[in-house]
Amino acid sequence: MGMWRRLLRNGLGSGVIVLVLGLLAFGLPALDRSLDSTQALPDGVPYAVGGGVTVIPPPGALLDVTKTRPSDDRGTVLFLVGPIRYAVVVQPFEGGLPDAADKLRRKIAANRGYQVVGREASIATADGQLLGLAGGYSAPGRGGRYAVFLAGERSIEVTVSGTDPELSAARQAIDASTRSITFRGTE
Repeated sequence: MGMWRRLLRNGLGSGVIVLVLGLLAFGLPALDRSLDSTQALPDGVPYAVGGGVTVIPPPGALLDVTKTRPSDDRGTVLFLVGPIRYAVVVQPFEGGLPDAADKLRRKIAANRGYQVVGREASIATADGQLLGLAGGYSAPGRGGRYAVFLAGERSIEVTVSGTDPELSAARQAIDASTRSITFRGTE
């Protein structure tokens, strides 16, 4: 009788372990899929990207919480403006503005089918605090624009991608958002 009791106890214990593993393997991913990956943002309110940098998102933009990572010395934010992807990346950087622009161009061109096109132009934030360089790129079925600024010992990379009609329709709002970037420094 003692052997059957041990077998039953071991079987129940094993069953509980299998149940817990099943919940972890299937339940957590199902819960994750059921949660919304985007979050609406209030219009006109600066968003803290990280590293002392803020940006006012375009009106109606959604925050992709799965691609957003703010921290004290760096940060990444991805806004969705309809089907347009608008990303701002802040990271430590040593070097000049041409070096930062070259790094961003290489990052863009490293994606299969992407290429930087046209000439770069100077760009400034609305308050004139940050000066940068901006340009364009093409990708299969999409177009894009980029900008890069230096703030203290950080680079601020901006990339925007969508189809040409989408980009044309949202250009003013995204340009205004890019010009709203500010650097307050780090405490």
